[in-house]
Order: sequence, then structure tokens, then C-alpha cells
Amino acid sequence: TGYKGLATGRHRPVGDTDSEHAFCWLLDRLEQKYPRRPANFPAMFRYLASLCDELRSLGVFNMLLSDGEFVMTYCSNNLYWLTRRAPFGEARLLDEDVAIDFQSETTPDDVVTLIATRPLTGNEDWVKMSPGEFSLFRLGERVGANQL
Repeated sequence: TGYKGLATGRHRPVGDTDSEHAFCWLLDRLEQKYPRRPANFPAMFRYLASLCDELRSLGVFNMLLSDGEFVMTYCSNNLYWLTRRAPFGEARLLDEDVAIDFQSETTPDDVVTLIATRPLTGNEDWVKMSPGEFSLFRLGERVGANQL
């Protein structure tokens, strides 16, 4: 609620969804604080997380955002992630009677992370994020601030 009151500066949502408006607001706030490429990426990600906290105060706000190198996740209420790496096995979908053998779909060097609002498979250990938690992923791996 109240998201339409968020100033988006020069960024204009294409549609009328709250997600588009929130994204434009995030872009505007980042652009204001960082008119040039930030030198301190851990600080920039923490700032972005604080902006997500503001959006969460307006209602549910689960987010995935990427700059092409990193994927940032933010959990408002329900967000899960799972990382797969060799040796790959079979995954069984929860809502369909379907199994996928990832051994035949991947190479030994692949690392794949899935992020969803609920677990998609029943035979794998999904990590549930806590409300207000953010995480970063790069090349399929979850990274800490000291790895930036």
C-alpha cells in the first residue's frame, strides 16, 4: 500500500504494477546515492537492502535483482533458494509427477542456484530465507560480503 507515492525520478514504470513502481523507485534511489559506479560494493548492497526494508514496510516485497554479475535476493515473507552442483542427481517436482535427472543436463563444472517463493522439489533441501534477509549470488554460488 502507498507505493504510488514513491518518487521514481526519471524512471517510469511501463505498466501499473507495484513491482514496476518499486523497481523504478529503487533505480532512482540508487542513482541519487551513486551517480557513478560505486567503489564499495558491500556498502552498496547493504544500502539496497535498507531500501528493500522500506518497501517491505509498505507490504509484501520479495525481490530478485541482477546487475548481470550478481543476483541479489530480498525476502519479505516467503523466499527459498537451493544450490545444485556435481554430482547432480534427480529432482522431483512437488506439484507434478515429474522427475528430472540433472546428471544428463549438466556438466561436472556447473553450479546452479534456484530461487523461488516456495520449494519446487520435494527431494532436495531448500533454504528458507528469514523476513528482512538479503543474499547475494554470483556464478551460481551464494557469496558473502568478504567475497565481493
